[in-house]
Amino acid sequence: MCGITGWVSYERNLVSERATLDAMTETMSCRGPDDSGVWAAGPAALGHRRLAIIDLPGGTQPMSVDTPEGPVALVYSGETYNFTELRRELGTRGHRFTTDSDTEVVLRAYLEWGPALAERLNGMYAFAIWDSRTRRLVMVRDRMGIKPFYYAETADGVLFGSEPKAILANPLARREVGLDGLRELFAFVKTPGHAVWEGMREVEPGTVVTVGEDGIRTHVYWELETRPHTDNKDESVAHVRSLMDDIVRRQLVSDVPRCTLLSGGLDSSAMTALAAQQLRESGETVRSFAVDFVGQTENFVADELRGTPDTPFVHDVARASGTEHQDIVLNSDDLADPEVRSRVIRARDIPMGFGDMDASLYLLFKAIRQHSTVALSGESADEVFGGYKQFFDPEARKGHTFPWLVRLEEHFGDDGSVLNDSVTRALDLPGYIADSYSTAVSGIQRLDGESDFEYRMRRISHLHLTRFVRVLLDRKDRASMAVGLEVRVPFCDHRLVEYVYNAPWELKSFDGREKSLLREATADVLPRSVYDRVKSPYPSTQDPRYHTALQDNVKDLLAKPSHQVFDLVSKSWLEKAVKVDTPQITQASRRGLERTLDLALWIDMYSPTLTLS
Repeated sequence: MCGITGWVSYERNLVSERATLDAMTETMSCRGPDDSGVWAAGPAALGHRRLAIIDLPGGTQPMSVDTPEGPVALVYSGETYNFTELRRELGTRGHRFTTDSDTEVVLRAYLEWGPALAERLNGMYAFAIWDSRTRRLVMVRDRMGIKPFYYAETADGVLFGSEPKAILANPLARREVGLDGLRELFAFVKTPGHAVWEGMREVEPGTVVTVGEDGIRTHVYWELETRPHTDNKDESVAHVRSLMDDIVRRQLVSDVPRCTLLSGGLDSSAMTALAAQQLRESGETVRSFAVDFVGQTENFVADELRGTPDTPFVHDVARASGTEHQDIVLNSDDLADPEVRSRVIRARDIPMGFGDMDASLYLLFKAIRQHSTVALSGESADEVFGGYKQFFDPEARKGHTFPWLVRLEEHFGDDGSVLNDSVTRALDLPGYIADSYSTAVSGIQRLDGESDFEYRMRRISHLHLTRFVRVLLDRKDRASMAVGLEVRVPFCDHRLVEYVYNAPWELKSFDGREKSLLREATADVLPRSVYDRVKSPYPSTQDPRYHTALQDNVKDLLAKPSHQVFDLVSKSWLEKAVKVDTPQITQASRRGLERTLDLALWIDMYSPTLTLS
């Protein structure tokens, strides 16, 4: 894992810009608490913060190799799960290694294959290579966008970093957010490449970005393609299991303590059970962790999204798989603590508005980090296998908008209701969402002979895998790396994604339920209770004291009527919301309060210039 940053300026010698590079690198200290390094030569400067996972003494960065034509230097974040095979192949081609790290494998793979190395990697990664032989910077991001990567073009080069904060630490960066940036915050559509901040972009998933004196060029080396699926049900189930066994085995490789995130749902339970099975073969026991809230299990109230509390199912899996398990139990004071909210906003760089679910994720990871450095997560299985309610919703299947938006307000409330009327008009979120949806579905390939229904389900799957999942992957990466925890996501292995994406919906739901292929492929390692359990989303606290704490925090904010946040949100709406008795607080009110507090903290931290026209 780690945090990377850098600067290319073709009109300067960046050796003399050490102070600025140090400042950019220091913003990544949470991502890499174990070591720090910088490298500069002529127009290029690279910074790195390391979280040591593999080859603890040998993986120091930036890493460089001297060639007869000049040095080639790398800063790398992530994990390459097939680095052992690549190392072996590179050895047969004459490369000699001085470390056991996957970092050196990636660097020497570039020396052998150039930017085409990206097509050979299996993993989660974001890395930048300065090639002094060609005076070019090569930036590469993994296929699914698991690891974040941003850049901003300058007058004579580029700034880049794992997170926007690294770029914003350079005086050349603009701290400005325009209408499209605000739309991204409130529309919940995640436009590929969009970074919210003006002048900044993401390196898109599956893409190589090359920077030279002649400008910036991009090359897409991977995208989700439509292909015929020829396996029958039994063959598909068997292949999914074979892939899962291989993926989990690869992602358990680590020189530091690792664990699993266990929610008691199908995804995390299957992954934990497979990990436990594999580790038993070498005499090891897997550690597992789950999040819970004080009194939630005893006082749980079912709703349309969450029919059961997680904890009983978590404990069933822990017993069945023999894990060394720990529940991380949080209280409402912790969830509503302004300091925790501040740390979440700092980690995200933007106020995304997930409220207590962001706070609990951060606190969960903080607690886990006291025991483990690597955690395996079940993230993205719902997108891959078709687990969300919207996959089965007739209205969502009609295809008029992003499927997750069809019931969003109904289930979570409209956090945009807190905005001033003038801001609402300027944003025109319905128009923005409609345009974004039209763009998103325009390039989805249809299989020859595919029925209208199967094509509609393919579009729903494609939208989740290329838009929706990226929001959740970014959330998980930022919350985990804020405390120096590496979270791996086995269900994002591109081989699994490609295979299941192209399985027809009748196979993905062959028993009339969600995630049929995954359930059947792992049935032998699952407790019956989990096998039968209906999908339940990430938990949210039901404690009314959390609502009261939100109101109290917003009252403190209302006592500062000149705060810039009131350029965006309605003061009168807030004044009414803080007077509502706790039992009458709606999801819309709760989300509006959380969104306002997030926006206010973000403005305090980043002092953005908000352009509303």
